[in-house]
Amino acid sequence: MEINRRLFTLGLGSAVAWPALGGLTTAAYAQSPVMGGTLRIILSEPVGLVSAVSSQGPIAQISPKIFDGLVEYDLDMNPQPQMATSVEMSDDAQTMTVVLREGLTWHDGEPITSADVAFSAMEVWSQFHPRGRSTYAALTEVETPDELTAIFKFSKPSAFVMNALNASEAQVVPKHIYEGTDILTNPNNLAPVGSGPFKFVEWQQGEYILLEKNENYWKEDEPYLDQIVVLLIADSASRAIAFEAQEVEAAGAIPVSLADARRLEELPFIEIPESGYEAYGNNNFMEVNVRREYLADPKVRQAILHALDREAMIKNVYFEFGKVATGPVPSTISTYYTADVPTYEFDTEKAISLLEEAGFTPDGSGVRLNLTLDPLPYGPIYPTVAASIKQQLAVVGIEVTIRSADAATYYQRVYGEGNDFDLTITGASALTDPTIGVQRFFWSKNIIAGVPFSNASGYADPEMDEILESAAAEPDPAKRIELFHKFQVKAATDLPILPINDMPYFAVKNTRLQNSEVSPYGFGGSFSTAYLAE
Repeated sequence: MEINRRLFTLGLGSAVAWPALGGLTTAAYAQSPVMGGTLRIILSEPVGLVSAVSSQGPIAQISPKIFDGLVEYDLDMNPQPQMATSVEMSDDAQTMTVVLREGLTWHDGEPITSADVAFSAMEVWSQFHPRGRSTYAALTEVETPDELTAIFKFSKPSAFVMNALNASEAQVVPKHIYEGTDILTNPNNLAPVGSGPFKFVEWQQGEYILLEKNENYWKEDEPYLDQIVVLLIADSASRAIAFEAQEVEAAGAIPVSLADARRLEELPFIEIPESGYEAYGNNNFMEVNVRREYLADPKVRQAILHALDREAMIKNVYFEFGKVATGPVPSTISTYYTADVPTYEFDTEKAISLLEEAGFTPDGSGVRLNLTLDPLPYGPIYPTVAASIKQQLAVVGIEVTIRSADAATYYQRVYGEGNDFDLTITGASALTDPTIGVQRFFWSKNIIAGVPFSNASGYADPEMDEILESAAAEPDPAKRIELFHKFQVKAATDLPILPINDMPYFAVKNTRLQNSEVSPYGFGGSFSTAYLAE
């Protein structure tokens, strides 16, 4: 089992050959694993269970346990065999050949073949996945010369695709279940037939999701756990209490309030791992609906940023987690990041001046502008940040109405046909390459109704499109970095997205849980080697 990792250098496109790899070489196996048992984890209620059609955070945490990816990655972003035994990118980065391992089956017993890979790439990832529409924008066809081989053909160099072959980014779905159906409403999205270490059993809305061990998994003796019970607990205080009472073992992606996280990490049986989310590059930001006439002027968007004391927010709202963001590429993605962009220091007088220039004068109550603000409904952090934003914008005469909602309502408002919102406060993963994780929010061709975490702002600029598309196709690493620096300057000038905080994800877990951070996707890993120590 080996992966040919030509051009596999975190998306830089260097033409180098890499040595073959076997299994994970981390310290994950420092002690013998315990077989069996039920793992209890916490999750917000997802809108589905299939990452192939959604990049929603809760889905990304549970779906890779039900579905394998073509490869998985170790903590150093080195690829490890999963569904594929080899993946090779051509020297011109326009042909990628994937060879599947023999004997793979779906959970319903049907064989997994290259036809499933081709269907998933052409009909699902490139059409419906918010990041996949960018990642696979140059994909023209997938040839299937035999049942195990899939040959991806790209119209432009696409070396960065080699960084997006895991279960969240390139999740192969069963063609025999999806073909000829409405992909987004297919019942399999709620009751999936997967390929991974755990099989879907039951979903009681508002209560739990039950997964059980896949006895026919291709990895011998894995998974170690018998069951995973996913408790659907939205309230942060209830989550913290469950951890304190040791009623749950783990939760990921900032699962409790930041204040509770600081408190819980002092308990002897609680751990907040330092590794496990390296691939995400998470940040918090505000989407601005630039279709609104009163938000179309960049001066208004600049004024909003000038009115926010983001340093104080880091201290008082984020409890010293993260740092003030300068743009859409987090500072943690050091290869592509630049701080040499327009910045907007806290200055209420400047904010008021810009609003005046844009034609917004105060009424008798001192209000210049009324806006709605929709916080992402996952965990306590976004409503808390929204309250801080509301308070600070009031100082410059912007009256904010915070609209709390469940996930379905939020997604319909922000990403539905009507784009019925002014501002959001949300978060997303930039991942290891801006083409994969960031382009989706700024590329005009990713304005697509009904797809969460796409270009909800309605921002469309030909120059920006040219920068992004050139960067995606550029094989020279230095030129690609230069293009992404230009992208960050343009993004910080036009401000369809208002940067708030480079906010790293983290997990909270009971120390009994072992082997849960063996990939840079943390709780987005398969958990096939996770176990509960005795």
